[in-house]
Amino acid sequence: MKIYSYDCIVIGTGAAGYNAAARLKQFGVNVAIVTEGVNCGTSRNTGSDKQTYYKLGLGGDFPDSVYKMAQNLFDGGSVDGDNALCEAALSSRCFLNLCELGVEFPVNRYGEYVGYKTDHDPYARATSAGPLTSKFMTEALQKKVESLDIDIFDGYYVAKILKNEGKVAGLLTIKDGEVCAFRCPDVVMATGGPAGIYADSVYPLSHTGSSGLAILAGAKMQNLSLWQYGLASVNPRWNVSGTYMQVLPRLVSIDEDGVEHDFLWDYFEDKYFGLTLVFLKGYQWPFDPKKAEKGSSLIDMIVYKECVDKKRKVYLDFTKNPFEIDFTKLSDEAYDYLNKAGATFGLPIDRLAKMNTPAIELYKNKGVDLTKEYLEIALSAQHNNGGVAVDMWWQTSVRGLFAVGECAGTHGISRPGGSALNAGQVGSLRAAQYISQYPNKMVDEDKFSEIISKEDLNLCYNESDKIKAAQRRMSDYAAAVRDIDKIKETLCVTLEELKVAKDIKLKDVLATQGAVLTAMANATGDPKKVQEVVLTENGFEVIVRDVRPLPQDDDFFENIWRSYRENKNIF
Repeated sequence: MKIYSYDCIVIGTGAAGYNAAARLKQFGVNVAIVTEGVNCGTSRNTGSDKQTYYKLGLGGDFPDSVYKMAQNLFDGGSVDGDNALCEAALSSRCFLNLCELGVEFPVNRYGEYVGYKTDHDPYARATSAGPLTSKFMTEALQKKVESLDIDIFDGYYVAKILKNEGKVAGLLTIKDGEVCAFRCPDVVMATGGPAGIYADSVYPLSHTGSSGLAILAGAKMQNLSLWQYGLASVNPRWNVSGTYMQVLPRLVSIDEDGVEHDFLWDYFEDKYFGLTLVFLKGYQWPFDPKKAEKGSSLIDMIVYKECVDKKRKVYLDFTKNPFEIDFTKLSDEAYDYLNKAGATFGLPIDRLAKMNTPAIELYKNKGVDLTKEYLEIALSAQHNNGGVAVDMWWQTSVRGLFAVGECAGTHGISRPGGSALNAGQVGSLRAAQYISQYPNKMVDEDKFSEIISKEDLNLCYNESDKIKAAQRRMSDYAAAVRDIDKIKETLCVTLEELKVAKDIKLKDVLATQGAVLTAMANATGDPKKVQEVVLTENGFEVIVRDVRPLPQDDDFFENIWRSYRENKNIF
């Protein structure tokens, strides 16, 4: 068996993973990257009509500060204050690093990074490099990593985190059927969200996530019940937010006998009220339980019922109006918007061409012609606000294991749009700072050989049918629409399957589902609490703790300067 030795291994080649590796190298750490596929992952393969990056305000005359941003992040509920303060304090440094690496965030003629408001954002902190912001970030950071001659092991699937005396000792991986190991005392997980646990998902097919690695290594998870769901196309996987809904497409379902149904009007006596809710889905995209009875998320609920309860497929049809529309009968908000956009005419496809031609081209480039074809949609998982529990340096409860990017659980009940991209850059910088200052000791070769000798090296991952069945269960019973009895039933089935699973990818999916279902079955909903889940010898255990408060340090410069010279204030 091949064994490689490094001071630190980064798992994953998204924006957070590349940044972690680059920072570690700059801080003098002998680091390498291990990835299932360099071109896989959500950062590189996803986007939206205007993908947002959330940062501290760097333009205009509105009063902003690190503490105000930290408070806004903290106010999302079930958020740890030290993480929120770090994400605010390092926001500008991380954002400007991306700018220097070539990500073209727009400035005005004076050089101000002019922002706009996003959801859960009281200030205009949001910015964007266009529909593919995270892709541009990933590409820029990849170039930086390549310029630093950091070793990248492409095509290596990480099967297990190896431990010695409760601390990280290395990794067990498989490539082309061959098992190999990495001896390393520190590991940075940058594996993205748990994309592989749902059938209906906006995550790209090339990204499945590896949260099970941390779970099976005994790391605490937190806030796993907190997800973002929304309407998305099934193939290709893409959010149907923004103008896709604001142009008022026809929603149609097709049953198992091939019969079409204009189903929306089975649920609304007032068609214009229903049509207004379709419009509002454009910028109220995430499913919100508060809007599920009389608000825009009622559309999500109806689509779910058609898909899951009635076993139909649901489509957006841009080639026909839902009915002959008198736009003045829409809500004032919807009518004013469409009127100002000059889009109170024609068919949905005509309005889309008027308001956002690139939105048509985007799907055409992915093989769907919206001028002729229906677009299949479903209520899909998009982002997990929870993840691996981390401290203020993004280290997990397992010494030597760090989690950055979406796999880290630093978000809570709600968060500003685009804050995940900021968190990924900040968390990866924080982890690199700590590892460089306090490197763990590598186990010697003999001890590492002893650790490996105790492992089952007959690794396989090909039970795709069982994975698909498990994913379907989650989407049907444990997504945006949840029934506690169904969740408990699904949890029992999942845990029984986990006991006998041999396939390493299946084990990862089932372990992650088990943790998520446990969190859902015991959810508190208290914004002042954080719910943790950990896998022990006795199964999954739930711990509910208070959020860590926002730090209230009254820093005096000379004191900070003195301690910075001693240890760079990394402790």
